[in-house]
This record gives sequence, C-alpha cells and structure tokens, in this order.
Amino acid sequence: MDNLLVAENIHKKFGNFTALNDVSITIPRGSIFGLLGPNGAGKTTFIRIINQITMPDSGTVLFDGRPLHPNDVSNIGYLPEERGLYKSMKVGEQALYLARLKGLSKAEAKERLNYWFEKLEITHWWDKKIQELSKGMAQKVQFVITVLHQPKLLIFDEPFSGFDPVNAELIKNEILQLRDEGATILFSTHRMESVEELCDYMALINESNKLLDGKVDDIKRQFKSNTFEVGLSAVDEVALLKELETKFTIGKANFKSLTKDLKLSIQIKEHESPNDLLQYLISKSVVNHFVEVVPSVNDIFIKTVTKNA
Repeated sequence: MDNLLVAENIHKKFGNFTALNDVSITIPRGSIFGLLGPNGAGKTTFIRIINQITMPDSGTVLFDGRPLHPNDVSNIGYLPEERGLYKSMKVGEQALYLARLKGLSKAEAKERLNYWFEKLEITHWWDKKIQELSKGMAQKVQFVITVLHQPKLLIFDEPFSGFDPVNAELIKNEILQLRDEGATILFSTHRMESVEELCDYMALINESNKLLDGKVDDIKRQFKSNTFEVGLSAVDEVALLKELETKFTIGKANFKSLTKDLKLSIQIKEHESPNDLLQYLISKSVVNHFVEVVPSVNDIFIKTVTKNA
C-alpha cells in the first residue's frame, strides 16, 4: 500500500506526563484518516509532531517515503481547533499574506482565492475584517487558507466547529472532493457521525496509547455481534416469543415502524446464517423488518474507551 505518512513508535513526555506511548500510525495516500480519542488522549500532541511544532522524544515520522523535514511544512495544510486569524486584518489582505507564506506568488494566490471565494460564495467578504465575521464565517475563510496551496497532507482538527448544518454539509462535501482529487486528509473530531460519513481509516487513542487502528469497515466488522433487529407479526405473538427464546438470545428492540410489530433483537451463533434465521422467521410469522445491527463508530468509541479505562 502507498502511504503518505508513517509514524513509528512515537514517544512524547512533558515532564512526568506521558502524552504518547509507543504510538504507530500509518496514513495511506489519498485517504481520509480519522484520529479519535477523548480530551487529553494525545491527539493534539500527535498533530503537533507532524507539523513539527514539537518533536518526539523517540520514534520516527516518514513523509512521502522519507524522514519528515522542516521543508515539508509547505506540503502540509493545518486547520487547528483553536483558530489563528488576525482579527483586525481584512479577509482578502490576510488570505493573500498567508498564501504567500506558503510559497504562492501574489498572482497565483489571488487566482486561487478568487476561485475558492466564488465557490463558497464569500467574495463579498474580501474587504471585511475578521472581527466583523461570525465564528462560522471566519471558519470558512480559514478553511480556504488551509487548502489554498494544494498540500499533499491536510490536517483538519474539528473542522465543523461553529458551522450550522448547511455549511457543515458544504465543507464535508469539499473535504470529500479534495480526497477524490488526490489529497490525503488527517481528520480529528469528537463528532462520531462525521467519522462514519467521511473516514476510510481510523485510529483511536486513549491516555497516550493507541487502542484501535485500521479500515473503518474492518473495525466495525470486529465489533459485530451477529445480532439482528426484527419486526414480526403473528397470530399468537406470545407463543412465538417463547419459541424464539428457546432457540436464540432474545432482547427488546426499538425502531420506528408503520405496523404494530413484535420488535426484537435476535443474536445468532457464529456458525449460523442470517438467511437461515430469516427463513425460520418467515415460516413462523410475517417479517416486516429485518436489519443487521452494525455497531456505529460512536458505539465502538464508548465501548473501547470504557473497557480500557
């Protein structure tokens, strides 16, 4: 697999506090990689090491196949959780200034800024000062500045903070488009639904240690319990329930339905087939609902962090 960033055995301490303990993370090129963890888990320290704001005590970071070098900052775009725009500067003036710091010529910077400002419909903000903008408006400007120089690696730390649902959806689609155009994205967030929608890979860090790492779909498969939500209609639902309890692990289920069903969760054994379960249920009742319970990233997050607390 072609990897853009490989961090191996990263250790970092601040005094007696261990921020990262032998953490290894590999980010495939052209993917969106979710970096998850509770507050204080070590995510920000890891991001700062990649940005060379701080250095690891030990371990190595490879970027594009070679050791990370100070010059690689030009190939990284970083949108921090704590925004860093100059409040008294005008939007356009500041965007041009920061673009020049990333190595763009004035003409190239202005051309790209015009493209993004028109795309996000913020051209009329050019002469406004940052302090005149709402948090969400300023966030749009900082997003543009982050992606403007077309870096190989984009790091988004809580990119949807301050956005209403409409603009959050807009930025989400832009992030997916950047990925499809070849960018590699490291995505740190507390919004688990964003991980479900965006991320190809994920890692979970807690108390300085990496607990999970891999493809999102593969991790979700690891946490499957062979459980199905079913909605059944039968002449004698009491008798049906008793019969099911002799054959399967049964629980109550809650889901919306247009019919007054017997709503159950049914867990089958590893060697049993979902098709066999469905055929059995059809022979005993009318099946109005049959859905496998796939664990969400939020469920996995809570379960893993709680287990390792």
